[in-house]
Amino acid sequence: MPEASLFLDLEGTCLTSEEAQLLAQPEISGVILFARNTINAQQVADLTAEIRACNPDLIISIDQEGGRVQRLKEGVARLPAVQTLLPVYRHNPAEALKQAGLLGYLMAAELRTLDVDISFAPVLDIDYGHNEVIGDRAFGTDVESVTALSAAYIAGMSDAGMAATGKHFPGHGWVNADTHLADALDERDFETLMQLDISPFKSAIDRGLEAMMLAHVLYSACDEQPAGYSAFWLKQILRGDLAFQGVIFSDDLSMKAAHCAGNYTQRAALAVEAGCDVLLCCNDRQGSLEVLEYLKQQGARPGHNLAALRGRSWSHDTERLQQARLIAAKLLELTDG
Repeated sequence: MPEASLFLDLEGTCLTSEEAQLLAQPEISGVILFARNTINAQQVADLTAEIRACNPDLIISIDQEGGRVQRLKEGVARLPAVQTLLPVYRHNPAEALKQAGLLGYLMAAELRTLDVDISFAPVLDIDYGHNEVIGDRAFGTDVESVTALSAAYIAGMSDAGMAATGKHFPGHGWVNADTHLADALDERDFETLMQLDISPFKSAIDRGLEAMMLAHVLYSACDEQPAGYSAFWLKQILRGDLAFQGVIFSDDLSMKAAHCAGNYTQRAALAVEAGCDVLLCCNDRQGSLEVLEYLKQQGARPGHNLAALRGRSWSHDTERLQQARLIAAKLLELTDG
């Protein structure tokens, strides 16, 4: 009996009767919110209360990185892209680390106030200037800056009671492709990947990173399967060599780069066999239902380590939040200017 489950996406800003029934299914362990599910902070708080009423054990998630990827925008702070910290880091590393911690705290605290458990953050990829989809979502353009700034950001998230999810393992910054729309191929050798791209992930794992999201990228010199379908990457490297104990998320199984495995049932089967704990299948309800049916047929159940992703209690620090909002506004002003 595999330990695997599905995160469900929703149609709108409140639950439909069909969704309420689906959320009661034991194979569904969480919900992911998109921009279409958010109007403002109060509405999201109401929606999370509806979800909890259906199943209090679900993990409620969202992508709230900042910059181009901020699903909830009204009633919360506008967050800068994390790479706005890089010029500060080059000039004054200590100040940049302080600001990274504040941004992580701000993002997480505002979501935890709304009873959202996790944001899929931070991006631990290196921005090589090749991939516009990653770009300023990455903290920096080298191993040192990404490792240091992400560590401070994760610490800030933790202070606000939120677990972190590193993405997109083993590194998505090199390839010049948007995996939502096309296949992605990285032909670099394993030693190069370990020395560069994997280094920030390893550092975060060593500090207790709670979750990891895979890249839909084929690293052809390492394995014949894209990372999200690869037992080499998940079992041998991530679980074995790197000793990662947290939750492994697939990237979205509806993305173009995921199609190489076949239909939704085949994609789900390959991801689970490779070692994924949680399957994401978004923006295609029929596809989600096919994945759900596969999990039912396999007798799959959520893994015990999902409990680490539930939002924790935290001390609301008004002064720290005010300082963080000022920093966010200043970074945005410098960027927009």
